[in-house]
This record gives sequence, C-alpha cells and structure tokens, in this order.
Amino acid sequence: MKTEHKRLSALMITLSMTLVLSACGSNAASEETPAANTAAEGGAVKLKVYAQHFDEDTKGPFDYAVAELKKEMPEVEIELDPAVQDGNQKLKTYAATGNMPDIYFTDWATLQTFAKSKNVEVLDDYEATAEYKANLNPGVESRLVAPDGHVYAYPDTGIEFQLIYYNKTIFDEVGIATPIKTIDELAAAAGKLKEAGYVPMSIFAKEKWITAAFYNGLVTREEAAGFGALEQQGLTELPQAFVTAAEQMEKLQQAGLFDANATNTNYDQASSQFYQGKSAMFVNGQWEIYSSAEKLGDQVDWMYWPAKDEATYEASKYYIDGAGSPQGYAVSPASKNKETAVEVAAFLAAKSAEYKYTQLGSPIVSPKTDKPIASDVPVMMQRIADELLPNAKEYAKLLSNTQIQNAINDNTQNILVDGFTTEDFVANLNRTLGKENK
Repeated sequence: MKTEHKRLSALMITLSMTLVLSACGSNAASEETPAANTAAEGGAVKLKVYAQHFDEDTKGPFDYAVAELKKEMPEVEIELDPAVQDGNQKLKTYAATGNMPDIYFTDWATLQTFAKSKNVEVLDDYEATAEYKANLNPGVESRLVAPDGHVYAYPDTGIEFQLIYYNKTIFDEVGIATPIKTIDELAAAAGKLKEAGYVPMSIFAKEKWITAAFYNGLVTREEAAGFGALEQQGLTELPQAFVTAAEQMEKLQQAGLFDANATNTNYDQASSQFYQGKSAMFVNGQWEIYSSAEKLGDQVDWMYWPAKDEATYEASKYYIDGAGSPQGYAVSPASKNKETAVEVAAFLAAKSAEYKYTQLGSPIVSPKTDKPIASDVPVMMQRIADELLPNAKEYAKLLSNTQIQNAINDNTQNILVDGFTTEDFVANLNRTLGKENK
C-alpha cells in the first residue's frame, strides 16, 4: 500500500524456490467439523473473508489469490468484507458480537487478544500448517510461529518495516540537503518546510500503531532490539534509549514536523496530503513504495531513520524498524466450514505472496516461489533489495506484552499533542512497567 524501474537483483531472485500449494487440498487434523460439509451436499462453500483491499499492495494480491482459488477450489465462494484502517476495531467488534468472518487478516496484537477470547483457531495440528511451515523462506519463522509456540495465522509477507518517505522536488525547492542524518537536521527541515507552506510530515496518527512505529524507529538508533528490549524480566523503568527517543519525538513535534491535526488524521487523508504535494514527508511501511511510486513517480524516495548525531546514524542505519511478529490470514473457530476455511486461508496467503513477488517485485514474502518476476521493480524497492536487506544488521525484536505495547501506543499518540511532555511519557510507561514486572 511509475517511473524508471530496474529488474530485481540476482541476489534476491536466488531466494526463489518451489511454492508448496498442496495445502489447498490437505485435510486438517481437527475432527470437530466435517470438512467441506456444504460441498459434500453438492453446493458451494461460502466463506466470508475480512481482508485489506484499498490500494495496489492489498487489492492486487487478494484479487489474484481469489482468482487462483477459483481454479483450484471452484466449489468455494469468497465474500469479501473489506477491512477498515481503524486499528482492527471493526474486527474486534465482530468478535464481541459473535459475528466473526470465516477468515480474517490481522496482526499479532489482535491475534493475542483473540487467542484469549477463543476467537481464533489454533492451527498447530493442521496438515496445511505443516506444509506452510516447510515452505517458508529462511529467517521468517517468527511470522508464522508465535512466541507461545502456536500458529494462529498464515503470513504472506516476510518481516516488514517502516520508512520515512520524502518528496525530492519539494526538498530541492526548499533547499533541504539529503540524506537527513540527525534529529537536529530533521527539526531544522521541518521549520523550513513549514515556513514554505508545506506540512513537513504526514502521519495518520489516528492509528496508534504508526506513532508507535515512528517512535520505534528512533529507539532503534539507540537500541537495535527496539521494543523487544522491554521484555527484560524485572524491568521497572524505561531504559535510556527509550527516554532519548521520547525526547527526540517531543523535539520534532515542537519543531512542527507533524500536522496539528495529526491525531485525527486517517491513512487516506495523510497519504492524499503526500501524493498531492501538500506535505514533504510521509511515514509508513515498505509496502507504501508501490502507491507512492504510482502517484509521485521519481519525485519520491525513502530515507533511513535519523539519530542523535552522524556517528550514531552511520553505526545504526542498518538496524531495521520492524519485528517479525505473527500476522496473516486467521480462521474463526465458529466457521461452519472450518476445515475448508483453514485450507483456503493457507492458499490465500501463499498466492498473495506469489503475487507480491512476481507482480510487485517484493522480496519480502514468507513462502517460497519458483515463479519469475513478471514486472519491473520500483526504484525504491530496488534500493531495498540491493542496499538495505543485504546490509541489514538486525531487526527490532517483538514485544509480546500487550499491556506495555498498549501503553506505548497510547503515549506515542499523546506525544503529538501540545502539552504532553517527555516527563509524562516516561512516568506513564514506568507505571506500566512497574505493574507488569512486579
């Protein structure tokens, strides 16, 4: 979620191997529900799927996967329930009202909640899971297997991460040199951009995960493990790296980096600002490459996260602001066609990954594929493949404690509001850490 393109490097193509699709014909181990009971009666198996379907990075993979499913499992009919960019609130409402879709795409935080409320099927013993696990690309096991050892969803992407995007034309117009390496340089750039009539950086801070991701990007300049460093037993106070990052985020807020209405801005509004040339920067995951390249062509590029000084920047720029948390297509235990739903969930994930690799040229996928890349690769993705991934030193670690993560989400959103200080941030996080690590 185009201009000059280049072919993906041979380095990334060597990651390609045979895609195992026999999961779509496997029988699940559970015997609680007769497999494809509707199909056995000669009718269609209708499955409601809640999934993202709003930009090139989400519509294309889903539509391709459904089209492929019709060839392999023609008895299955998919009813799409388009996901809303609301931090999974709509999905949580479904769970609270007993109205869960058969299959749904979601993240680790929501999967944790649903595991406790029994709104997600544990997929450990299904044959589709064994086959999916055997076909993973190296290093992405944490996308499938949760920290508690269970499998709750089938992932399509590999370990994703966040980047800062910028409009090169606006930067040239205002006279801002790149790359921006330090917090002071970013704060100064914000001042120049604001004076020139631009919103320095668009951020859809109505969704708390993106403010947390921005903060984690700053944390990784000081602590490569990012939020994962807070998993330490007995930790009752924020480590200095986290205090420093909070101070930096407050400094950037005070410098006017973010729009005054940022915490009421959704993805559509923030991205439109950036695409229309009203804002000079935008923060989002690497999946944003496709939409930004389509809208802005060669005017857009991405930068590494800034640090407190140039030496720290050079030492830490290849620490990646992204953790391999479980995510993907999950299944509701209440599905009337649960075993078929499991097979379909695995199939949708595998085919979605296949599309992302072959059509979008993304090397960041979970399952292997032996199909060639059929399209040119955006220059920004080529940089990911040639420059970032081969030099990556470490990915941030997963924070599995939901109470601490929720506190980070709430307080990173709050720090974009005037009057909320680093002292408030640290006090609130220390209070949560104290409760969780008594």
